[in-house]
Amino acid sequence: MKYRPPTVKLPIPPDKIDGQTVTFRPVRDGIDLEVSGVVQVIEDADGFTVNASYIVRQNPPLCRVYWFNQAEIDAIARSVVKEKRRILIVDDDRESTRLVKILLEKTGSYLVLEENDATKAHQSAQNFRPEAILLDIMMPAIDGGEVAAQIEADPELQRTPIIFLTALVTKPETKTGLRIQGHLSLAKPINIPELINKIEENLPAQ
Repeated sequence: MKYRPPTVKLPIPPDKIDGQTVTFRPVRDGIDLEVSGVVQVIEDADGFTVNASYIVRQNPPLCRVYWFNQAEIDAIARSVVKEKRRILIVDDDRESTRLVKILLEKTGSYLVLEENDATKAHQSAQNFRPEAILLDIMMPAIDGGEVAAQIEADPELQRTPIIFLTALVTKPETKTGLRIQGHLSLAKPINIPELINKIEENLPAQ
C-alpha cells in the first residue's frame, strides 16, 4: 500500500514556512535524534502536505523524506513566527515618530505605537503595555522627565525600560553610557541601528 503523507492545515501563509531550515526529530522513522532539513510545502485538494529531507548517514550517503503531522507543523509555525515586541514612542514631532515607526516596523520585529501628546503618554502606555518606551525630553505641556516619573510610579509599568531620545546631549556623550534620571539616552538625530541595539539590550526576555 502506497504511503499517504498526512494532510495538514497551515496556521500561517505557506511562504512563511516553505524553504525554512528546521531542526526536528523524525520519530516516526524510528530516529529519536535531532536532525536538520529544509521544509517543502505541497498543496493538494484537501490542504497541504509538508516535508523535509534529512541525512541519515554520510557514508554511504542515505537521505530520507520526513512528512510532518499537524502538531509538528503547529510547533514549526510558532518557532518561525515570533511575536513582535511592542514599542511606544513619545515625541511631539510627528514626522520624527512616523519615521522611527516605519524604520522599526520594517525590521519585522516590532509593533510601534506613536504618541505625540505627552499628556496622554501614561494613558497610552497603560493601554498598549509596551515592552520599551522611547521618550523625547523637550516637549510642550509636560516634559519627558515628568512622563518617566509617571511611568515609574505605576506599579504595572515601572519595570518598562525607558530610552530618552534628546537633542540636549551629544552623540559622544551617549556613547559613554550617559544616563538621564537613570535611563539610557540617545542623541538626536537618531541612528536607527544604534537604537535597535539599545532596544534589544533592554527588552525583557520573552
